[in-house]
Amino acid sequence: MKDKVTRRDFLNGTPVAIGASLLTPWAEVFGTAASKFELGPDYYPPAKTGLRGSHDGSWETMHARVSGTTWPKTSPTDEVDLVVVGAGISGLSAAYYYRKQNPGAKILILDNHDDFGGHAKRNEFQVKGQTRIGYGGTESIDTPGGYTDISKSLLKDIGIDLQRFYDYYDQDLYDSMSLAYAIAFDSKTYGERKLVHGYGSRPWEDFIADTPMTDKAKGDLLRAFTAEVDYLPSLSREEKIQKLNQISYRTYLKDYVKVDDQVLEMYQRWGMSFWCVGMDEVPAIDILGYSDGGGLPGLQYTVERRGGRGSEPYIFHFPDGNASVARLLVRKLIPAALPGQTMEDSVTARIDYSQLDEEGSRVRIRLNSTAVNAQHTQGYKAVDVTYVHKGAAHTVRAKHCIMACYNSAIPYLCPELTKEQREGLAYNVKVPLTYTKVMIPNWRCFADLGIRYVFYTNDFFKQVELDYPVSIGNYEFGSSPDDPMVLHMCHVPYFDNIQGPEQWRAGRRQLLRTPFATFEHHVRDQLDQALSGAGFDADKDITEITVNRWPHGYSYSPGLLWEPQYASEEDKPWVKGRRPLGRISIANSDAGAASNTNSAITHGYRAVQEAMGS
Repeated sequence: MKDKVTRRDFLNGTPVAIGASLLTPWAEVFGTAASKFELGPDYYPPAKTGLRGSHDGSWETMHARVSGTTWPKTSPTDEVDLVVVGAGISGLSAAYYYRKQNPGAKILILDNHDDFGGHAKRNEFQVKGQTRIGYGGTESIDTPGGYTDISKSLLKDIGIDLQRFYDYYDQDLYDSMSLAYAIAFDSKTYGERKLVHGYGSRPWEDFIADTPMTDKAKGDLLRAFTAEVDYLPSLSREEKIQKLNQISYRTYLKDYVKVDDQVLEMYQRWGMSFWCVGMDEVPAIDILGYSDGGGLPGLQYTVERRGGRGSEPYIFHFPDGNASVARLLVRKLIPAALPGQTMEDSVTARIDYSQLDEEGSRVRIRLNSTAVNAQHTQGYKAVDVTYVHKGAAHTVRAKHCIMACYNSAIPYLCPELTKEQREGLAYNVKVPLTYTKVMIPNWRCFADLGIRYVFYTNDFFKQVELDYPVSIGNYEFGSSPDDPMVLHMCHVPYFDNIQGPEQWRAGRRQLLRTPFATFEHHVRDQLDQALSGAGFDADKDITEITVNRWPHGYSYSPGLLWEPQYASEEDKPWVKGRRPLGRISIANSDAGAASNTNSAITHGYRAVQEAMGS
């Protein structure tokens, strides 16, 4: 168990100016006039490019609160049945379930960002007279067969028919064009920067011969992939599984497969966009369920490979990822905001943001509004929630409050929490990362090189990949190489001398200090490295760049090597942290220590049931 929550636990040492200066971004956006909640007809965040995600203006007020800044509790300007703090999928789901049980309920949803959806963000680009759509965060409905009944029911209620994705997602497109995975080797480790294509598709002998590895490393990599060797021969299957749960994949390769250091370095950062740590912290057993490109070497003859994502393909993907889930929830809550009737027409329909916070509406979503305090009135008869909007503090009184924000922020908002609950909530150190979208007018260079995905062994971005081939409703994916393409690049701060959650705290500090120009430089450099052989020129061939920065990104992952064994479910810190407090309930995917939409919906529902029983 960690020590009590400190300011450093949340700020993670980020050197930011605290005080009135933090209100500057809002003054630039809104001016200093009296506060108004309405959003104008031209308000449309998905079209913004540059530095997005947790954009400037969205995080400063909360960081000021953590550092001790307080705002006066004003006389309640409104009274509602429910206040939801956080307009991500969990918060929107909570509002949906609360309203379903209380059809006439008056609900106010607050969010610190300039758009709803939480990490499920939509990016739009204009190129060649077309609107191209990308996902700025949560990308897919992953393995929906494993969703809870509650989550499955909600997806159905908001109009999502998962079976239709088998028609909408072209699973054969890239294979039919013989597009494969490639590795971009770095000069520091291998002596030269070199792109080698055909990982997992060419014969291993041919692929490995083209790499800039030493002869020793080449031989070891070939053996690891092709030799029918059981590297744990003296152990039973159960003992092998236990051993592989206790050691990292890097340790397995180093001490059991006994490969060269160049092979170890080739795979050290392989799972950075999935686990967000090096392979020296990922249990070796987890590799059996993780396949990317051509699989990973060494384990295939030690214990049979798991099924990975199971029998379901990874195809349940809207062009904007799960931003469409958030949009369909908004359609249910505020129908006038999103015209149309189906999941298909929602993809190209334009959100009317002016409808989100309409005076007199029973459900209102108030963006650009950071909660700074939530406290019961005398006798626990209601909850007063104070929030900052355009630099001014406002207080709303509610019968119930659901905190669907980052769980690590809640101890600073709810002074009535017990020490144990504070510690449980603080345990969730969220993982920093960025999803960078790069708009190019065509993807002919990828087709000419025969690649769909490039993995960089040691560079700023872990990968670049072509978008998921999904055509739905009136939205047509650019299936010809001469069509525009939204590329996806992922950056996760990496430290080879820090392990455990401390590396994520350090990464958060680093992300908040990194300017857009640094991301842009690495986008151009790494795309030129991979694609210049087919005539790509970053200075001419990049139309727009959007960096979705998430200093508090993935929810805490309890499956890594440092996690202790808990005697029971109730002993887990995040379970202790999510306990209801009077009329305050706690949602978000953080409450389940799982960074996925299933967790977000499930815990939104649980929080509502707790609220109704409070």
